[in-house]
Amino acid sequence: MQSKIKEAVERIGKISEKKPIKVISHFDCDGITSAAVFSRALQRWGKNFSLEIVKGLEEDFIKKLSEDHLLIFLDLASGSLNYIKEKKTEVIIFDHHEIVQEIPANVLMVNPILQKHESMSGAGICYMFAKALSHENIDLASLAVIGMVGDVLDQNLGKVYDEIIKDSGAVVRKGLLVYPATRPLNRALEYSSSPYIPNVTGSYKGVVEVLREANIPKKDGVYKALYELTEEEMSNLITAIMLRSTGKMDNSKLIGNLYLVNFHNKQEDARELSALINACSRMGRHEVSLGFCLGNKEYKEEAEEIYREYKQHIVSALKYVSDAEKISGKNYTIINAKDNIKDTIIGTTASIIARSPLYTEGTMIIALAYNENKIKVSARLAGKEGMNVREVLTKVVVPLGGEVGGHPNAAGCLIERAQEGQFISELQKVLDVEYVKV
Repeated sequence: MQSKIKEAVERIGKISEKKPIKVISHFDCDGITSAAVFSRALQRWGKNFSLEIVKGLEEDFIKKLSEDHLLIFLDLASGSLNYIKEKKTEVIIFDHHEIVQEIPANVLMVNPILQKHESMSGAGICYMFAKALSHENIDLASLAVIGMVGDVLDQNLGKVYDEIIKDSGAVVRKGLLVYPATRPLNRALEYSSSPYIPNVTGSYKGVVEVLREANIPKKDGVYKALYELTEEEMSNLITAIMLRSTGKMDNSKLIGNLYLVNFHNKQEDARELSALINACSRMGRHEVSLGFCLGNKEYKEEAEEIYREYKQHIVSALKYVSDAEKISGKNYTIINAKDNIKDTIIGTTASIIARSPLYTEGTMIIALAYNENKIKVSARLAGKEGMNVREVLTKVVVPLGGEVGGHPNAAGCLIERAQEGQFISELQKVLDVEYVKV
């Protein structure tokens, strides 16, 4: 991995003497933090570059990219190599998604899967690049931690992430994975959607009851923040919440590491920051999320306002899903939201549902939402064991002329709206066959 990073540094240094750089990054938290780390590193390096944030890569977009530039992709493009190979220019890809196509001759791929390296987020890879350029870029480590948490890669960290966390100065503590860990506990529990806690999320009465059971009193009229709890209080709280899970809640998604990072000169919960960054981008304001990551104080207030609005959209989306008619089989549930949920938050909605205690392990959640003349499809696996979500979507989407991106337990794609009925029909057939295999 380090040798590939070094090769990328050398190649960018050489090619940028003749060509300007065009950077394209994904619009989610990992993509935004990747863009923030990478652009700051290029800026300090004195390179001439432009940056564009995108929801995804389509053939028409790639065709229109100028061949007078060095093209650099962050946190995407591993699934678009068949289009990229047609570009008559050099391309460098910093990504961590699965590679399902042959790597073209014009592409330098920096991907931990290819290098058989420990799992990393896009922001982590970009931080390795930035640190290889200059030790001055060590101040970007907190962004790498936020990207890692945003991409849910914080369960099994290796040596490289241990070093990144050390560089960031983050405080790490084992505890309940409810955020923000830095705000009063009653508020964090009441608005917790990830994890969703039955009879506590959305219920002030339920919050008061669970805190009473955990023997966590108010101090000076205010509840402690999660990170301030003693070990005994934390243990009591986890027990009280697990008793409400009716045995369906995945404990590995309930308990884990809390990451407190120094951001905007204040100690913040990395999970809350990742949710805020995601919110801005999914509300169509990725320039705000990027500016927030780069330390712009004006964007901080705007980002917080957008985040409040986003949470209202999520609550509405979850209510719609709760009331909506669904297509269900023995191992799957299909939710066709059409234009009732924004296409930019359908993936987040599917993730929350998959992590809730409503579905048994191995259930595949497939959610659809309209995106102009297309349909955004987001698929998630409840629990850890079950079908390969990306492979299931690929079997359906490729024959329809589309491509799938993502991981074995979380994947997505775009299809034409005219293919809506055909897609759902073929998806059910494949899912029924896959259930027999499992």
